[in-house]
Amino acid sequence: MRNTASKDIYYGWLIVAASFSITVIGGGINSSLGVFALPMSDEFGWSRALISSAVAIGILCSGLSQAFCGYLHDLIGGRKLIIVGILLVGIATILLSMTFNYLYFLILFGIVRSTLMSSISITTIAVLVAKWFKKKRTTAMSIAASGGSVGGLLLVPFSTYLIIVLDWRITWFILGLVILILVLPTAYLILRSEPSDIGLLPDGEDMGDNQSGTNGLYVEDGPLVVSSWKDAFNSYPMWQLLSGYFVCGFTTLIMSFHFVPYAIEEGFSPSTAAMAFGLLSIMNTIGVLMVGPVADKLGNKNLLGLVYFARGIGYILLLFLPGQYGLWAFAIVGGASWIASVPLTSTLTTNIYGLRKAGTLTGLVFMSHQIGGSFGIQFGGIMRDLTGSYFVPFSIAGLTLIIASIASFTIQERKYSSRNILVDNLG
Repeated sequence: MRNTASKDIYYGWLIVAASFSITVIGGGINSSLGVFALPMSDEFGWSRALISSAVAIGILCSGLSQAFCGYLHDLIGGRKLIIVGILLVGIATILLSMTFNYLYFLILFGIVRSTLMSSISITTIAVLVAKWFKKKRTTAMSIAASGGSVGGLLLVPFSTYLIIVLDWRITWFILGLVILILVLPTAYLILRSEPSDIGLLPDGEDMGDNQSGTNGLYVEDGPLVVSSWKDAFNSYPMWQLLSGYFVCGFTTLIMSFHFVPYAIEEGFSPSTAAMAFGLLSIMNTIGVLMVGPVADKLGNKNLLGLVYFARGIGYILLLFLPGQYGLWAFAIVGGASWIASVPLTSTLTTNIYGLRKAGTLTGLVFMSHQIGGSFGIQFGGIMRDLTGSYFVPFSIAGLTLIIASIASFTIQERKYSSRNILVDNLG
């Protein structure tokens, strides 16, 4: 299949647009879970801790399944994996409307649906996008990743409205239909696994008549480019990325679940807490869109180190500034750094280790993120119960960001980044 789009528009940007739409709906529905908690708990008599445990298990299952989905991405291609994933996630979302007890919800949401979500997560999407870009790789990934925040801003109020005027069961059913009717056709019609599927090289260069062999369009050359994912663990950058992303998960998800309770316990009204969290979500989008173009010009690792450092500053401001100043300062500073780490980490992984095993390696790195996040949620709750406040867990979260920042700054990006070498005949 040849590229039928206008020569003025590189088809890779259509891939980014489709990926953005997938993360808008997928991420938005995930963000909407909180609005289902109260009506579902009221109907079944579930405690807040009980329904939260299903969420924590879901995050852990999502993390553990990332590596497997990454392996499937490398094996069968991103297009097939994502299309099948969208179909199954849509069906699972519809089935949530039939929830009749906690065990059903735990298995379907906490295990089955959360595992399936790994196939359409930003990690899987990032690897697909990475194959289409080299020069503007981080920019493209940033746009795709921003869909999660945009989805939260759109679908949380949408889901809330549907629950109020209809009920939670019909809302789950409608959200599932949205996935099947809007997202699935978009992915099927637009997504392609890599540029060679339509006769292009990354960044839109035409293959022309230069490719006479069947062994590949280009070769990736670099000190750490791997043909086996296991080899990546013999080098320092992999461990630096893993440790940094573990802290990233710990410090974002602990706040995602405990920010509003913390604010209310500090004497702020629920509406003020919700507004601050809404501002944090807006800053998510702004932050992730800003880092892409900058990273493509100046590199990724220093910017990643600054992102973690800024988030640490956000924690300090939250804990030590008086009154509402700390709350709003964290929403701005912490929010801007919230998901900015996603495209930077994904780009570093693919740039250093190449694209051949990018799915598996990116999945493993994101698994570290989710394990850190699951631990952070539980740790925040336990320390709150033991100490009577969130000061200790939030302080520890801020301190761990120093480790993540140092780990990122010390990655030797220029030394290890791969480069593409175009070949006419590999034989």
